[in-house]
Amino acid sequence: MEKIAKDVGDIQSRLLDHRPVINAEVRYFVREFEEKRGHRESRLLENLNKMVPETNEQMLPTDLQGMLSDVVTRLEAANHMADRVQQRELEAQQSTQLQANMEHLKDDWAEFLKEQQRLKEEVDEEHAKAVGQLSTRYSEKKKDLTKFSPF
Repeated sequence: MEKIAKDVGDIQSRLLDHRPVINAEVRYFVREFEEKRGHRESRLLENLNKMVPETNEQMLPTDLQGMLSDVVTRLEAANHMADRVQQRELEAQQSTQLQANMEHLKDDWAEFLKEQQRLKEEVDEEHAKAVGQLSTRYSEKKKDLTKFSPF
């Protein structure tokens, strides 16, 4: 019975436990990879490490502050010129737009006044009707009161 359990355990470990085979395959792959590549990555990194300082020296100017102040001065001059051009265009547009806007506002104002007059007339008409109705009702009530009053 013990021999059967040992055989079953041995069969199970061979069928389900693949670690020894995987470890051997990984070692073989790493050995082949290192032989074929021949430390190319380390040489590439060393070359890049040498190139970075050289590139920095060539690309960055030594007088960065002076260059920045020159750029700022030029930008300020360009902004000033653009502001002057915009001011001139604005003045030219405003003169023509101002006249057009004034005409438009006059037309709008005249239309508004007409509308207000129409609304005023409607309100006056309704008010007159209401006053007439109240006067009629008041006179009727007054007649009714005079009929019933002893005086």
